[in-house]
Amino acid sequence: MTHTTLPRTTRTTTPPAPRTTGTRPSPAPSAATPDQGPDPLDIWPASTVPLPGEDLAVGGVPLTELAERFGTPAYVLDEDEVRRRCRTYLRAFPDADVYYAAKAFLCRAMAHWVAEEGLGLDVCSAGELELAVTTGFPPERIVLHGNAKSPADLQAALRLGVGRIVIDSTSEIARLAAAVPAGSRQKVLIRVVPGIAAGGHAKIRTGTDDQKFGLSLADGSAQHAITRVLGQSRLELVGLHCHLGSQITAVKPYLSAVRRLVGLLARVHEQHGITLPELDLGGGHGVAYRPGEPALDITGLAAKIRAELAGGCAAAGLPVPRLAVEPGRAIAGPSGVVLYRVLSVKRTGVHTFVAVDGGMSDNPRPALYGVRYAPRLVGRHSTVATEPVTVVGRHCEAGDILASDVQLPGDIRPGDLIAVPVAGAYHLSMASGYNLVGRPPVVAVTSGHARLLVRRESLADIQERDIGL
Repeated sequence: MTHTTLPRTTRTTTPPAPRTTGTRPSPAPSAATPDQGPDPLDIWPASTVPLPGEDLAVGGVPLTELAERFGTPAYVLDEDEVRRRCRTYLRAFPDADVYYAAKAFLCRAMAHWVAEEGLGLDVCSAGELELAVTTGFPPERIVLHGNAKSPADLQAALRLGVGRIVIDSTSEIARLAAAVPAGSRQKVLIRVVPGIAAGGHAKIRTGTDDQKFGLSLADGSAQHAITRVLGQSRLELVGLHCHLGSQITAVKPYLSAVRRLVGLLARVHEQHGITLPELDLGGGHGVAYRPGEPALDITGLAAKIRAELAGGCAAAGLPVPRLAVEPGRAIAGPSGVVLYRVLSVKRTGVHTFVAVDGGMSDNPRPALYGVRYAPRLVGRHSTVATEPVTVVGRHCEAGDILASDVQLPGDIRPGDLIAVPVAGAYHLSMASGYNLVGRPPVVAVTSGHARLLVRRESLADIQERDIGL
């Protein structure tokens, strides 16, 4: 079965901006296509266009120009790609609530774009919540998650009036109910663990009983939590929630989750005489990080979920609840590109190490999950054949590897510019202060213009926080 991430806009032969002078080469005849393999630009933002000199333009702006203007490392975020992906979700799920998962990447501009496109927001802390609301995001369109919400998290949620709080443990129920002001009620969902293994790595699978999230369906914890919430006059139980994990590229796990959660909805109706009106299936929708990799077909997912939900509810004699989904990576990930400068090239035996000016401080995911990327040399034409290299970072860890066994020209050298696509999710949001190198900036591009969204973290920023002397 062929999987697609999201429908791609047609790459036109007209440059997206006056300064963009190249066009993407026309594909070879169909008879030769199988030998050529997947198009390497398929995983890039749809606005990506080749330029002379092996440069690329994203959002109408050459990557070499962005590197010169903003320095490296730097994240480039295609605003139009973000918006296009938001709209694709709304088209695929027209009668559902779509919440952007802020943990993938959040800044004021991102919150603004998501709000303008009509999505809600899924946040996991008072920090994410405060940033969104002070940007102007409607709090009633926000859902607060977290397996261990702090008192500050809950107080901020209640003070700002979030639409939903997802209860993740029984100990949270009484604590939340006690914090709700007298005379009001907070809408809540119960996070259910359906016992389904799905996700690209064991560390990002959250639908099974052997991890920290949610309340188990198998041992009765979810049913017990439902009973306890229904006994709290200041809490209004409006539905069930589940999240299976991240980087899921198959539809089947979601359909299994629907079946199990509809079964729980039926038991709640039978035991308590109530019909819960909402069902949130979380996110975790997988994307392709390298050409030819599978990605979740969002349109197909939506159609099959709707059919499964309608059929299950009909069989159980229940009305169909309002559906919600929470994509993060599938919106932000393919919308972003990260730029690095090569600092050194070291050949040791059969290995070639290409060291760049970033690393695990701005992208820990390869070290955490073994994620594989497809870096590309930009801004210089090479006539030398490619060879396998390992792109490494500048940090004092042997595991500081950004991309293993990737093909780059054999004459790769210090000063070269390397671009890595699908870098918009879980890069800056998971960045650290390791070696005090400072976190990279985020630059938005659209219609031939670039603007700074998040400035580079400077040494002065780091020193100002250190008040120990």
